[in-house]
Amino acid sequence: MKIVAVTACPTGIAHTYMAADALRKEAQKMKIQIKVETQGAMGIEDQLNSVDISHADMVLIASDIEIEQRARFAGSKIRHVTIEQVLTDANSVLADCLRL
Repeated sequence: MKIVAVTACPTGIAHTYMAADALRKEAQKMKIQIKVETQGAMGIEDQLNSVDISHADMVLIASDIEIEQRARFAGSKIRHVTIEQVLTDANSVLADCLRL
């Protein structure tokens, strides 16, 4: 499975990047291909492009705020979770993505 993800939190500092790292580590353990874009205090980093998005089986948005450029994901299968869900149990978040 290929997943593209966006992480963002209200302050855009620690939790945005902690969630991205948790998703990458857990995806590797689960043999899931993942590419994560962060929307933090430094703006958009590792921005997902149209090829990334079109080749993904699912878009995972881990955010407690409205993400920037959400229209890019129109027509994609989207799963929205909170940052806290990823930080407390990234395995369950990704396992749910596999089931959908």
